[in-house]
Formats: sequence, structure tokens, C-alpha cells
Amino acid sequence: MGSFVIELATARAPLSVANFLDYVRSGHYEGTIFHRVVSNFVAQGGGLDEKLAEKPTKPNIPNESGNGLSNRRGSVGMARTGEAHSANAQFFVNLADNSTLDPQPSRWGYAVFGQVVEGMDVVDSIGAVATGAVGPLESDAPLKAVVIQRIVEIK
Repeated sequence: MGSFVIELATARAPLSVANFLDYVRSGHYEGTIFHRVVSNFVAQGGGLDEKLAEKPTKPNIPNESGNGLSNRRGSVGMARTGEAHSANAQFFVNLADNSTLDPQPSRWGYAVFGQVVEGMDVVDSIGAVATGAVGPLESDAPLKAVVIQRIVEIK
């Protein structure tokens, strides 16, 4: 659907950035899909291939959600399960301001590690695709695959 550029927040989220770059450098993201798209919320990807099979991941990383960065429109965060320290390869782009994903005194949040600085119109296009049940995904899956062809590091 196009390209977008993410500026990584190395100083605020060093573990998340290092983890993301490890996956980028290994080619992990090539051929993965945005498998969860919720309009006006998030576009999530990086863990499933086009056949909806989970790609192998490295060990989970510690949650860095207390780094002062907020889940605002265009920010990029680490996806995880309900377990606070379960992030590995999957990431999401916030399609709206989602402060409910930020940490609270009583719970962990979702760690932001970057910001879209170019191509937010592409991200918005991804956020507007038709979604529903696809294979084992019960909802919010793009009906036509949104494939990540490659992610490259720009130095």
C-alpha cells in the first residue's frame, strides 16, 4: 500500500528498539502481514505470514512502557499478550490517540518505541481496509492481505 518511515526512540526504549532492529536485520518481517486492523485504534503486524502461520520469535523482552512516551496517533508500540513482559516481534501503529494503552499506577501499559515521521497517509490507508474473520482470526483481519514486503534500517 506504500511506504512509511519510523523514527526509533533509542534513548527512551533501548530494549524495544534493539529488539525491533534485530528482527529487521534478520529479515523476519519480510512477508509478514498486518493481521489486526481496528479502525481509529491500531494496525498490528509482524508476527504472521501470508498463510496466517506464526513466525518463530526470539525470547520476550521486558516491558518499557514507563518510558514517558505515549500511545498517540502515529506512535509505534510493542504488541503483547495480557502478560506485561510478553512482547517479541509484533508491533502496532496507533491510528488515533490511545492513552488507554499507556501505563497506569495499577498496571503495565504498551511500550512505545517509535513514531511515524513520514507516510502516515499510508498507515491511514491500512487502517481503513475492510476487515473481518479470516482463517483462524475471528475478527479485525484485513480481508485482503496487507503484506509487509520489507523493513529496512536507514542510518
